Amino acid sequence: MLPRVRSLSSPFQTFEEARQAIDSLVPMRSHANDLRQLGIDPFGQPNTLILTHADIVRRFVPSALLQRADLDPGVLACLEARDACRGWEINAARISRKRTGNFFTDFTNFSRRTETTGWRFNALVLLVNDVVVYRAWGGQPKLNETEINTNPLGPLQELGPALVTH
Repeated sequence: MLPRVRSLSSPFQTFEEARQAIDSLVPMRSHANDLRQLGIDPFGQPNTLILTHADIVRRFVPSALLQRADLDPGVLACLEARDACRGWEINAARISRKRTGNFFTDFTNFSRRTETTGWRFNALVLLVNDVVVYRAWGGQPKLNETEINTNPLGPLQELGPALVTH
């Protein structure tokens, strides 16, 4: 009887499935069509950001600590390609929030326990003329959080601030 919330922003069922899709891309050989066959398409997949050359430069421009020689060859190829270079930043997640515990204490707002589980995945794919030149991934393979809210006054807890006038 307690509420549940699910957030599905990915065509992938698991973190591992998303990781394998990105790992299967071979820099300098995979094409944009290969990405689409894997279910990675910025026009069809939610939460995918299309990066311009300027966005990519801001992320990878050499700084005092990072020299040009330190950059991946694919990143260098992308930077040198200028407008022929574009990037896709993929953010995928499957998250479930479920309230657990005693129905009465939850309903009357004395105590609420919410368990959040799932995963978050992010990847960056750089393409030059529709050829993948760089790919990297990261994220949170296992999300498990518990939030417990306790209100000693139950339903009257919110009444106090409402009575205070300025």
